[in-house]
Amino acid sequence: MPQHFLLSAAARTLSLVRVARMADEEARATFRMIRWADTNGEPVCPACGCLACYELRVRPLFKCQGCGKQFSVTSGTIFHGRKLPVRDYLLAIALFVNAAKGISALQLGRDLNVSYKTAYVLAHKLREAMAADQARYQPKGEVEIDGAYFGGHVKPANRKENRVDRRLAEHQTGKRRVVVVMRERRGRTLPFVVRSEDEAVATVARRVQPGSTVYADEASHWDALHARFDAQRINHGFAFSDDGACTNQAESYFARLRRAEYGQHHHISGVYLRFYAGEMAWREDMRRETNGCQFERCTADALGHPKSRNWCGYWQRHAV
Repeated sequence: MPQHFLLSAAARTLSLVRVARMADEEARATFRMIRWADTNGEPVCPACGCLACYELRVRPLFKCQGCGKQFSVTSGTIFHGRKLPVRDYLLAIALFVNAAKGISALQLGRDLNVSYKTAYVLAHKLREAMAADQARYQPKGEVEIDGAYFGGHVKPANRKENRVDRRLAEHQTGKRRVVVVMRERRGRTLPFVVRSEDEAVATVARRVQPGSTVYADEASHWDALHARFDAQRINHGFAFSDDGACTNQAESYFARLRRAEYGQHHHISGVYLRFYAGEMAWREDMRRETNGCQFERCTADALGHPKSRNWCGYWQRHAV
């Protein structure tokens, strides 16, 4: 029986031991090569874009000859204002991408020997950088559409006679959210969060490129998609796939997201659900890449993303 690629030695190109043993200078050089890959590691001023920059002798900083600004290898990125050594951020990214179903802030904090608050914000910054371009991408070709509910758990009463039907709207907490995913076959996975699945119809109609074929289940609110696309439907009450009409790849994404919720995080608040949904979409799209490739891609996403407006000052009660 042939071995799955992810179980083979070819899928393992990243060594946590090597990253953990990096000297500070080697870690900064790795950041330089990934952040400024277009200039072969030569620094580019984040303020004015000037290439005429030189490194200071006494501090690990660069100075721009054009505008006179001083900057580090992480200035203007998601790690702007960092307090940990550069090597620790590389190690955090390695731990993050190696966790196939995600990693909790508690575990990340223990592995890095940092506080829960530090690990929590760091993990969310990586999630934000991973999903930064998802809002701009427009799926095309064969696109599967589906939704799944998360959060808003209602604990059943102790005695049977006091229990209610938790599926009814009047017995809900109001915290449930729906993750709706648009997944290209042999392409990208693009999730977004709404309060109810029927609210997603307008977004799907706006985002999916004209001329695409859309696959959805038999929920009545998807009927509106027939006016804009070649829509094919599948009734899950009779079959999961019928002559190519299915939403199996969308369901595969939801399986990964649910495993992350149940097995790692145990509870995901609706306020932060979009960050976890974006992370799992990134993992689903990169699932056939080596862990070394995932490490480089995640690092490039983080270093190419500007300073976070969602997570800088989070513990000082700045709104997400």
